[in-house]
Amino acid sequence: MTDIGQLNKPQNKLEPVEGTIESISEPRTVNLKTGGQAQVADAILKDDTGQIKLTLWDAQIKMVKSGSKIRVENGYITSFRGENSLNVGKYGKLNIIEF
Repeated sequence: MTDIGQLNKPQNKLEPVEGTIESISEPRTVNLKTGGQAQVADAILKDDTGQIKLTLWDAQIKMVKSGSKIRVENGYITSFRGENSLNVGKYGKLNIIEF
C-alpha cells in the first residue's frame, strides 16, 4: 500500500493507494483529443498522511460519493500547473471498499 503523503512526483504503475473521498467537484464536459467528449470531475482523496486530487472520468464519477472509501490499483500521478493528481487510467482499477 502507498500512503498518499508519499505521492509527491509524477510516476506510473503505483502500488495500490487507499483513502476516503473528502469532496467531489461538479462534473464538467471536456473535449477529447480523439474527437469525442467525456465527463470529468475532481475529487479530494485523503488518508492519515495527506491528500491528493483524484481525477474521475465518466462512469467513475457515479461510483463514489463524499465519504466513500476506495482503493486505486495501478494508477499514476501527473502534475498540471504545479498540482499533483492521481489518475486511474486505462490500465488501472477503481475499487470501492465502502460506499
